[in-house]
Order: sequence, then C-alpha cells, then structure tokens
Amino acid sequence: MNRLRRMRRFQNVATLSLVVLGPVLAVVTYLMLGPLAQGGGSTALRLTLLADFIYFLLLATMVLSRLLRIVAARRSRSAGSRLHARLTGVFAGIALVPTVLVAIFGGLTVNIGLEGWFSDRVREVVGTSLATAEAYQQEHRDDLTQDILALGGYLDLRRQASTFMPDGDLRELLTEGQSKIQRGLREAYVIDGVGEIRARGERSYLFDFEKPSPSDIASAKAGETVLIEDWDASEFRALIQLDAFVDRYLYVSRLVDGELLSLLDDTRETVGLYQQLEATRGKVLFEFGLVYIGFALILILAAIWLGLWFAERLSRPIGRLALAAERVGAGDLDQRVVEDDGDDEIATLGRNFNTMTRQLKGQRSELIEHNREIEERRRTFDSVLSSVTSGVIGLDAEGRIDFVNRSATRLLELHAVMSHNLLLEEAVPEFSGLIKRLQSGVHEMVQEEIRVSRGGRLESLLVRMALRESGDGAPEGYVVAFDDVTELVSAQRMAAWGDVARRIAHEIKNPLTPIALSAERIKRKFAKSMTAEDAEALDQYTGVIIRQTNDLRRIVDEFSKFARMPEPDRRDSDLTQILRDAITLQETALHDGVLVGTVLSTDLPQGPATVEIDPTMIGQALTNLIKNAGEAIETLLEKGAPEGYQPELRIQMAERADHVLIRISDNGIGLPLDRARLFEPYVTTREKGTGLGLSIVKKIIEEHGGTLVLHDAPAFSPDAHHGALAEIRLPRARIAPRAIKDREPVVNTNLLAGHE
Repeated sequence: MNRLRRMRRFQNVATLSLVVLGPVLAVVTYLMLGPLAQGGGSTALRLTLLADFIYFLLLATMVLSRLLRIVAARRSRSAGSRLHARLTGVFAGIALVPTVLVAIFGGLTVNIGLEGWFSDRVREVVGTSLATAEAYQQEHRDDLTQDILALGGYLDLRRQASTFMPDGDLRELLTEGQSKIQRGLREAYVIDGVGEIRARGERSYLFDFEKPSPSDIASAKAGETVLIEDWDASEFRALIQLDAFVDRYLYVSRLVDGELLSLLDDTRETVGLYQQLEATRGKVLFEFGLVYIGFALILILAAIWLGLWFAERLSRPIGRLALAAERVGAGDLDQRVVEDDGDDEIATLGRNFNTMTRQLKGQRSELIEHNREIEERRRTFDSVLSSVTSGVIGLDAEGRIDFVNRSATRLLELHAVMSHNLLLEEAVPEFSGLIKRLQSGVHEMVQEEIRVSRGGRLESLLVRMALRESGDGAPEGYVVAFDDVTELVSAQRMAAWGDVARRIAHEIKNPLTPIALSAERIKRKFAKSMTAEDAEALDQYTGVIIRQTNDLRRIVDEFSKFARMPEPDRRDSDLTQILRDAITLQETALHDGVLVGTVLSTDLPQGPATVEIDPTMIGQALTNLIKNAGEAIETLLEKGAPEGYQPELRIQMAERADHVLIRISDNGIGLPLDRARLFEPYVTTREKGTGLGLSIVKKIIEEHGGTLVLHDAPAFSPDAHHGALAEIRLPRARIAPRAIKDREPVVNTNLLAGHE
C-alpha cells in the first residue's frame, strides 16, 4: 500500500475515482428519491444513503487530514507551503461560492414558487372550483331525489286508489309517471327486496339494468333515499321504498356527464393535496434544504478533494523548485529537482532548472579557476608593490582610486578601504594639479616634487603620473608613483652646506688673524702719540675690531667643525654614565631664570650600558639635545604658556639586544610642520640660535652608525600641550655609517621644531 501510495499514476487514478464517485452517488440518490420513488422502507434506498454517509465520512476525514498537513507545513515554513495554502484556498472558494449562491437562489426560488402556489388568489380559485363542482353534483342529486320522490308518490297514490294492482299494471303506471317528470328519467324499474325486476318503464331494458347492492336496498328499506353514482356509465341512480306496496322499491336512473362529475373527485383530491401541502410547506422547505445540503456537501467535498489534489500537484514541483533555488542561492550548485514526465510548463521548468544548475556549476568552476589565477597574479602583484618603498596608486579612467599599496597608505596616511573609489583630488588634494595636467591629454607622463603635510609633518614627495592604456591603445586609467625624498633633499642640502662651510672657513679664517694683529699694532703704535681722549677712542675702535674678529673666528670654527667632522675615537664606554654626566651638566641651567620649577624625570638603567662610541662626541650630542629641550620650554614660557602649565623634561634610556634607545622629551614649544629642515645648517626657530647644533648632533649620531629622529612628544597629562621627542638609537657593535644608511635609507621625518 505504501508503494502504491508513492506511485503517481495510482494516486491520480484513486483521486479521480474518488472525485467521480461523489456525483455518481448524488445522481443515484436522486433517482432513488425521485423517479424510482423508493419508499423509506426500501433496501436499495437505505443502501444508497449508507453509501452516501460512508463516502461523506471518508472524504471529510481525508480532506481534514490534508488540511492539517497543509497548516503544519505552513507553520514550519517549508518550501511551497504558502503557494499550496493559497491554491487550496482558491480552489475551495471556487467550490464553495457557487454552491452557496445556488443554495441561496434555489431556496429563494422554491420559497417564491411555493408562495405563488399558496397565494390568496390560487386558494380562492381552488375553493371556487371545488364549490362549483360540488354545486353541480348537488344539483343533480337534488333533482334526482325530487324526481324519484314524485314518481314514487304517484305510484303510491295509484296503488292506494286501487284495491288490487298486479305487477303488470305497474309498467303502464311507470311509463305514464316517467313521462310526467319534467327533467326526464332514462330508466325506471320496480324491484323487490332482492333486487329482481318486477316492472320496468319506457326505455328501461334488461341489459342496461344495474342491480343495486343489498346495502343500498337495506338503506332504502330503512326509509332513506339512496343515491348511487356511476360515473363510468354516466348515470346517476336513485332507490326508494314504495310505501303503498309490499316489498317493492322504485329504482330510477338519469344520464349525466360522467367525465365532468368524475372531475369532482379529482378536484377534491387536488384540493386535499393542496391543503396538505399548504399545511406542510415549512416541512417541504426543510426537507428540500436538507436534501440539497446533503448533495451539496458530497459534491463540495469531492470538489475540494479535487482542488487539494490539483493544488498539491501544482505546488509540489514549484515548492521543490523554490527549495532547490534557495539552496542554489546558498551556493549548492549540485542541487537538482525531480523532472516530471510530460511537456507542460512545470515539467519544462524543472528540466530547464536542472540544465541551468549544471551550467552554473560548470561556469562557477571555470570562474573559480579564473579567479584563482587572477588572485595568484594579484597576490604576486601586491607582494611586489607592497615590498617596494615607493608609493603606488592605481586610478580608473575617471580618476578614481582602485588600488593603493602599503607604502602609499603609510606615506599619505590613506585608508586602503575607505579611500577606494574616491577621486584622487578628494583623497590627496595636493596631487590635483598634477592629475589635471595629465588628464588634459598634452602629456602622457608628468613629474613634479610636491610637498604634503601629514600627521603634523611636512614631507617632500617626488610624484610621477603616467597614463595606463589597454591592449588596443584605449586609455583605461592612470598610475601614480611617488617617493619620499625628504631625507634625500635634506642630505643634498647638508652636502651643499658642507661644501659652503669649507669654502667659508678657508676664505674667511685666513684674513682674520692679520686683521686682529693689525688692530693690535695700530693701537700700540698710535696710542702713545695721541691725547688721552683720542687714545681712548682708538682703544675703543680697535677693541670692536678685535671682538668682531673673535666672533667671526668662533663662527668659522663652527663651520669647520661641521664641514670636517673628526673621525670618532671609538672605545667601549658606559653610555649610562655619559648620559648622567650630560644631565648633571644641564640640570643647573634648567633651574635658573624662567626655567625655575621645571621637573626633570629620568629613567636610566641601574647598571652600565657598554657601547663602542666616542664618549666626547656622544656627550656633546646628548648635552646639546638636553639643552635644546630646555630652550624649547623657555621659548614656550616666553611666548605665553597655557594656564596650569607645568614645564617638564623626561629622559629615558632602554637597552635592547642590538642597540640602545634614548628618548629625550619635553612639553615645550613643539615641532613645526617642516621639521625635516631642522637638521639643515642655519635653520632655527630661535632668535639667538645659529642653526648648526642639530646638524652637528645628527652628523655625530650618524657617524656612530645610529639614527636620530624627532617626533611629537605624547602629552604628559590629559589635554596637555604636546612638545617634542628626540629618539636616538645607537648600535652596541661598530657599524659603518654607510651600511646604516644603506640599511635604513628612509628615516622618520617627524623632526624637531622649536630646536636648533
């Protein structure tokens, strides 16, 4: 049975058979109740009604079970359940609405018809017809009664007048009396008590004689006038007893319209039926409604079952398609649906769906393979671009960013995701002029050095932009490449200043000694021959010359020191002690003048930190940096420090495996945007500075293979002022300065502003 239930052909045949059985049972029941006129005691009618009841229960149970399954599927949100429920509702509505409408109009039609039958006019017509027929009959009865009584009275008078009258004389008397009756009698007989003829009148024949029954004779003997109706013979007969005779009865007949009088009985039956129907009109309507409801329920259930079967047949493949489409949407391209037999649209849709999924799977495999190859190429391309120090930005034909390498995000502080699809002018406004020149079409490649400000520092970028073309030569985008040349520019300037310093030291230092000696000789030679007043003036003038000459000599010495830095005399030295000595040397200056109250915090290793350095040069560099930090605080105080400002200087030193890190931070005036130029000669933010201090310090550190970078110092307290941070890294072992430069070609350019 389970296998049969799963067979689609068996399901279709069983469903259609069950549906056809409903109308068949309805027709059979109608025939039993109507044309065949089977009574309530008929076995056939009982079996038919039993079959109707069993069919109703079976179909109702199946419909209810199917509806419960539909509701459960709808609540579980299974694929196709909503469509199944909608189709079921539509088909049930299609079955119910016409049936209900037919029931309403059928009931109204029957009721209106019955109202027409039982109206006052019909009731009056029926009553009048019955009264007319009864009046016609009564008239004949009354006439016949009068005639027989008149003839009997005549015969009794003649008998009383005669002493003896035999039966033979009665014939003449009957004929004579029969002729005197105005309405006329067809036959006249005188019979005895057993119904035998004793005399007969004119046109009274034996073959037409209808013998009265003994009961009629007995009634006549009792004194009644017995009227006998014989509508088949179209006769109306009467029987009375002749009182003047012994055991004699007068028996007469008259011709009447038998068909007309027989209609009287039909009229009476019709009137009785009419009155009976009028009395049971409500019952008739109820029985009609009951029968109609029974038939309607059977047919409705059959129609609903057919609708459920058709809805399931229609929604099942659609539900399978919906579920399969959902799984395909989730990425399962191996999903297939059962392909139904046939050439209808649903079967075609299933086959096309399977074909589509197979094609999609093949295309996805090809696409995955293609994407894998592209991804491998992209990773190779990204790894190459990410490993280069130059920044690279890819633009589409409209100038929107579609690629940014790691160096570009670092140099321009771009967000690789958020900057995607932005115009280059929006992401990097400094590049707008250069990209417009390239987009004008005059040049295929443009190059320019552009200064950009990022993170509070000003950097020099050498930017190159080129047009990117497709295989057929059509423009498809642009490529932007740039390098940070801040250190290179600074190095070039440092080299230029070194050459200038050597020339100045050579050209200026040589005449300074003769000038000073000549001033001394002039003073000694002419002072003796002058008056006291002129000698005093001469002494003053020559003193000015000598002092200015000494100042120039000091400046020339600084240039010489910058231009020809001596080779460091390296030896193992305790860097911790050197830093402590520098701090001690500058600690007194930090508590004099406007710097009174400055907090000096140190965080130094407890033990010695042995490093191979020139202790004199490194000590000079550290002393200069601490001095610059104090001067930065002094500059801020002179320009006006914020309210609640607490001057502070922090010095930290930490040992690493291969180098030593020294941080000198303050909360002074801070760094300018163009901080990279602070390492150039004669670049200073102080009125009294020469601009050579930081240049010499940087050169000393680099000669030892180390690095010096300047940052914005972190705030020492919440919402506090940001100062400057000098960060020094010195290697523990000896490293050639050039090797350091080759290994770290780009130095962080957050350079100190407000310092020499």
